[in-house]
Amino acid sequence: MPHDIDILIEDDRWQGMDLVTLATAAVTQVLEHAKLPQVELSVLACDDARISVLNAGFRDKPTPTNVLSWPEEDLSADTDGNAPHAPTADPDGTYSLGDIAIAYDTCAREAVAQNKPMDDHVTHLIVHGVLHLLGYDHIRDNDAAVMEALEVKLLGKMGVPDPY
Repeated sequence: MPHDIDILIEDDRWQGMDLVTLATAAVTQVLEHAKLPQVELSVLACDDARISVLNAGFRDKPTPTNVLSWPEEDLSADTDGNAPHAPTADPDGTYSLGDIAIAYDTCAREAVAQNKPMDDHVTHLIVHGVLHLLGYDHIRDNDAAVMEALEVKLLGKMGVPDPY
């Protein structure tokens, strides 16, 4: 059974870059690496105003950010450098991973500031968001190194240069 990737586009500016195709490819790359056969997740493509509200409500940070993730379950590793825990399948064999939100305004500003194509930057942020759903994080230095190396590897397979 194919992955169920629900992409909700709230900001029409996302239409100009074929976000559905780009997000599907990025999500699929991560899920193939994770060897998860049947997954559900959602991506909200919004603007800075919307992501500021989400960031305030969930992280007490009333400012825009590029991407947010809400994992269905906490899969984070217990100690530095360890791989995250494997997700638990639903009774039907589907892995419900959670939700991601991505803000057009912040992504566009960052892409210009970093002299990167918008498509490459957004692909990186979606890969980053899905890895968060799978329990990866960058709070501790060792964990950040593991997550960043995996991002570089996955993006390389998609023809996206090292974002770091």
